[in-house]
Amino acid sequence: MKKLKARWGIDDNWQLFIILLVFAITGSSSAKIAGPLCQFLGITSETTHWSIYWTLRILLIFPIYQILLVSFGWIFGQFQFFWAFEKKMLSRLGLAKMFDT
Repeated sequence: MKKLKARWGIDDNWQLFIILLVFAITGSSSAKIAGPLCQFLGITSETTHWSIYWTLRILLIFPIYQILLVSFGWIFGQFQFFWAFEKKMLSRLGLAKMFDT
């Protein structure tokens, strides 16, 4: 845990717990929300080939996850950490132009 705290620039075990909790809640929530959203959009495993269905579902989960991560980070008082985390992750995906100010 020391390496993780040093890498993320945090000192407090409580802050580390909150950050890990936010990651857990966000992952579960985004996967849960993607199911009804896929159904709403007419993307179901019965009407679509399974590989297309899962590809589209994963592509839907990604933006949901990004939004929820920052939102839950804000709710739990860790907005600055998660906003920096988002910018770093999206810049690695080549989407850094979104954050040029």
